[in-house]
Amino acid sequence: MDERVLKWITILTAAMTVIICVSLYFFPGLHEHEILMAQQKKGSGEGRMVSVSAKPSQVVEEEEYENAQLSIGLPKRVQKEDIRLEKDDMLQTIYIFYPDAVQDYFGNYKIRGSSDHIEEISYYMEGNEGVIALKLDNVYELASEYRQGSLYLKFLDPHEVYDKVVVLDAGHGSHAPGAVKLGIAEKDIDLAILLETKKLFDSCPENIGVYYTRTEDTNPTLEQRVGLANKTKADLFISIHNNSDASGSFTATSGTQVMYSESDQSELSGKKLAQICLDQVSGHFGSKNRGLLKGDKIYIIRESRGPAALIEVGFMTNYEELDRLNDPKYQKKAAEGIYEAVLEAFKEGY
Repeated sequence: MDERVLKWITILTAAMTVIICVSLYFFPGLHEHEILMAQQKKGSGEGRMVSVSAKPSQVVEEEEYENAQLSIGLPKRVQKEDIRLEKDDMLQTIYIFYPDAVQDYFGNYKIRGSSDHIEEISYYMEGNEGVIALKLDNVYELASEYRQGSLYLKFLDPHEVYDKVVVLDAGHGSHAPGAVKLGIAEKDIDLAILLETKKLFDSCPENIGVYYTRTEDTNPTLEQRVGLANKTKADLFISIHNNSDASGSFTATSGTQVMYSESDQSELSGKKLAQICLDQVSGHFGSKNRGLLKGDKIYIIRESRGPAALIEVGFMTNYEELDRLNDPKYQKKAAEGIYEAVLEAFKEGY
């Protein structure tokens, strides 16, 4: 390349760097406002960029309410049945959907109350729907009340709503399949067992709040998975996985193992929880009980603030056990073991 051309490219690159640095210095708002697009939210289809994220202190007008923490202004023609609330506990975000949206929500409606639990407020549009997104500082349950023109919200600690709190985690997901044998991915077996467990808890008569790190083919980070357990102050954290031989080859090795934190020396320890899980899952699944494994080397076990157990339901490198792990009937049996383990742990005082 011509030496003069290289010289001009170098000069232009340096000039652009100076311009960007000066812009960031004189326009600090660029650090604080992130443009949101509707298609980035929850995998929705086409959306329009209509607003920017906002600091709660700049948006919320401080006001006290007796039975709520926040009043969300909405069009008066919107009825209670028109409003849809969705809660993403992994992202600690609440989405409020309503019809007949306007582009400039913040210019037309007021948000009043306390912004103590809110880190960020955003607004965007999906078709004709307006979406208000509240990024919270923790995981909360919601109490809501609608009066014409306003939606009132109160954020509740999960333990204010439930007697006990459990976080269930299905290992791997999305582009992290885990072990793959004969075209069967561990991530799919883990999720199938979790979803069967969810069915049992959905009809459970006990007042147990169960949070799931994933119910679809997604792959939350390890920090997000254990973070959900810590932020909900979960009484139990159980992660569902499946095993494989270290060689990766099919062998005769089979059975259920459970990992625990050896540094947890409390009376109601992760080790005791792991033993309960091992006995129940191997018993229901009909697998060999292979005992407990120390698990402090595993991030989600090491970082969990409460009792944690990582269940290796079976070996995918055993032909017979792989068939059973991939069988919905046996997935349900494994789920029954996990469900019964949780109930037994709570009877033990967890």
